[in-house]
Amino acid sequence: MFSKVFSAAVIGIEGYIVEVESHIEGGLPYFATVGLPDGAVKESKERVLAAIKNSGFYLASKRITINLAPADIRKEGSAFDLPMAIGILSASGYVDQEKLENTVILGELALDGQVRAIRGGLPISIAVRDQGIPRILLPKENAREAAMAQGLNVYPVESIHEAIRLIEDGHHEPPFHVNLTEVFSKNARYQLDFSDVKGQQHVKRALEVAAAGGHNVLMIGPPGSGKTMLAKRYPTILPDLTLDEALETTKIHSVAGMLQPDSALIAMRPFRSPHHTISDAGLIGGGRIPRPGEVSLAHNGVLFLDEMPEFQKNVLEVMRQPMEDGKVTISRATLSITYPAKFMLIAAMNPCPCGYFSDPTHDCTCTVPQIQRYRTRISGPLLDRIDIHVEVPAVKYKELTGGDTGESSKCIRDRVKLARQKQLDRFQEYEGVYCNAHMGTKLIRSKCKIDEQGDMLLNQAITRLGLSARAYDRILKVARTIADLEGSDSIRSAHLSEAIQYRSLDREFTGM
Repeated sequence: MFSKVFSAAVIGIEGYIVEVESHIEGGLPYFATVGLPDGAVKESKERVLAAIKNSGFYLASKRITINLAPADIRKEGSAFDLPMAIGILSASGYVDQEKLENTVILGELALDGQVRAIRGGLPISIAVRDQGIPRILLPKENAREAAMAQGLNVYPVESIHEAIRLIEDGHHEPPFHVNLTEVFSKNARYQLDFSDVKGQQHVKRALEVAAAGGHNVLMIGPPGSGKTMLAKRYPTILPDLTLDEALETTKIHSVAGMLQPDSALIAMRPFRSPHHTISDAGLIGGGRIPRPGEVSLAHNGVLFLDEMPEFQKNVLEVMRQPMEDGKVTISRATLSITYPAKFMLIAAMNPCPCGYFSDPTHDCTCTVPQIQRYRTRISGPLLDRIDIHVEVPAVKYKELTGGDTGESSKCIRDRVKLARQKQLDRFQEYEGVYCNAHMGTKLIRSKCKIDEQGDMLLNQAITRLGLSARAYDRILKVARTIADLEGSDSIRSAHLSEAIQYRSLDREFTGM
């Protein structure tokens, strides 16, 4: 007795179809699962048999063999429980094999036959749709995210009995439907606003420039100056996520198991703020079966590193490659997985270990060697990859109690959108380049041309500050963004001057 059920799994953030083949024959009771199953899949035999029996189905003692094809790819997770149970019931005569065609089945089983949520519902649904399979049965908790794959008939199930009913005569029932436009607009609402921040107008300006060009930012200031408050509001001035960006971001969170059951789509740019005790695997991703790390969870959004020098140095250094390439490749002996990691870095640090160096209202208790050791925890190569450095002084009492709150996030975001649109028009012929921060050396030379006066100004700055060649490129990128915010087609000396001041802390904060 043989049956075949279609299921699916995920590699990285992409889904693929898995054929669950069940073979039952006489002999001593035996249950074997083949096809490179991991521990969770091997343990599923206990869950599957108990769920079948507790659902009221009778199974005689037989030899049961389950094959998960393709057999050369390791299968992991508990999503194969339900298709294995349906396959065994089909081979036992409870389910018509012909009605299993054109249907993909997924779900973890409880011992009483109820179906529990799985990871990766969205990438699997997109893969099923792209394969031309019209119907998918999966847990109720995953139905909303799966319905984001427009053009696929999604049927939520809560038990084995409901799954069998939908297989046998559910073709005429309406599939689960979600209004994509409504979900997108409903979820794209921020609770924070830049007008909440008193004072710090020059810092807001720096963050506006960063948002307009997709640049990384380092804020340096004493405790309580508003660095964290500003960073948390940074996503509110970024351009809205496009649908493609939202789907890609949701896929990553779905694979990581971090998508809430009532959240079908991540429509706001993610904001990730890991603690400074995080490991390099937690930040970049990894594990025996590689999972996305914080840099991938921040894809299309913001990664905020508060108290940056407190992070372990090896953890900070592993960020250099994804900051340049916009992706992370994790290699193991059996497979290699690439996760997208195109994020904007917002980092914050104190000027010294006690936090009050150069603060006019507090005395610094740190010695010169302590300050030097503290500052050199951020390497020169990593600092070069941060386009904008800005000092955040303590807010004065007059500003704190004043009624002027500055511009709202919406006003700033409108200017950022105009600047981003100029960049999209400029780079429409170049694949993978969407803002000034993505420009490579060749594009910088062609799109960031400066006049003779600007060249003299930049030469003096590079010579006096001892900036690196990468810092030279960063200055041109930031100057190009400042010009875009002003609506200027050419980079003028004023734009270069503002961009240079955002690099003036290089020598001071690397201790070189």
